[in-house]
Amino acid sequence: MPVTIPLPTALAGRVAQLRSGPGTNEDARRLSERYRADRPASSPIMAGAAEATAYALTRLPATFAAARFALEELALVAPDLAPRTLLDVGAGTGAATAAAWATWDSLESATLEDYSAAALAVARDVLAGTDLAIETRLARIGTDRGASGTEPADVAVAAYVLSEIDDAERRALLDRLTAGARSAVVVIEPGTPAGFRRILDARADLLHRGWRIAAPCPHELTCPVAALSEQRGGDWCHAAVRLPRTREHRAAKGGERGFEDEKLAYVAALAPGSGLEPTRPVGRVLRHPETRSGHIRLELCTREGELERATVTKRDKDAFRAARKIEWGEAWEL
Repeated sequence: MPVTIPLPTALAGRVAQLRSGPGTNEDARRLSERYRADRPASSPIMAGAAEATAYALTRLPATFAAARFALEELALVAPDLAPRTLLDVGAGTGAATAAAWATWDSLESATLEDYSAAALAVARDVLAGTDLAIETRLARIGTDRGASGTEPADVAVAAYVLSEIDDAERRALLDRLTAGARSAVVVIEPGTPAGFRRILDARADLLHRGWRIAAPCPHELTCPVAALSEQRGGDWCHAAVRLPRTREHRAAKGGERGFEDEKLAYVAALAPGSGLEPTRPVGRVLRHPETRSGHIRLELCTREGELERATVTKRDKDAFRAARKIEWGEAWEL
């Protein structure tokens, strides 16, 4: 089962207070179709208040869960990272900022940039459930580089943004993130083959700029999953999280199931000159662990840049206990 990440009570309460109108389900359906289309957007996806509310009710919990997972994995491999400030580029309704607030007790303030005023208005409402000082800016990637003279934030994040912009804007986004962060950058995309390819490009760009890859990769070598995919096709590196659905979430999506699973691909990197070094795990779990009688099989990406199938037996009590608890996408230490 994937790692379960619920929306914190304070944030769930703020989302529940959003007023859905008679067209919410239709807006949600259209937004879901747009999300799956995986192509650059020529106009704001959340052009008005109704669309922004529908997005927050239907997509914010999943985006929060994915971002929380990625940020938590970064926090685990960079324990000295204690950010006070955050830059959220393409922030939408504030899910990634909320995830950062839930990850780091040290976080004090966040700047959210998006080209949808309606989305930023909803983000301010949702994030009123945190103790963060919030600033929002209307900005379009590729044309706006943030307010001149502003200090970089400690961490910059872009969640589910690359799929909505073209190649030139993707390069501009990496410029904005790396210029806007003094310690770490995190880029998150849907856990699809196309999302994985965009993350690979972002990873290569960050390495070219001298940034240190922190997660999910336990190395900075050629991605072995991508290399294998080129040979055989049909494989990509991603993780999954499970989020419980609230009553409001189920109503907005027109579903009865009490949870949903969200797949993600991401890369987190540490800035050159930040003084931070990633504590690399032995490996990263690439698939659901396979539990068999007396043993558990793990498929790992190792710090040597190789794919490895590890079999953990009951004879090794400590390792077996750890293997029983580990989930897809988490770091393996034994």
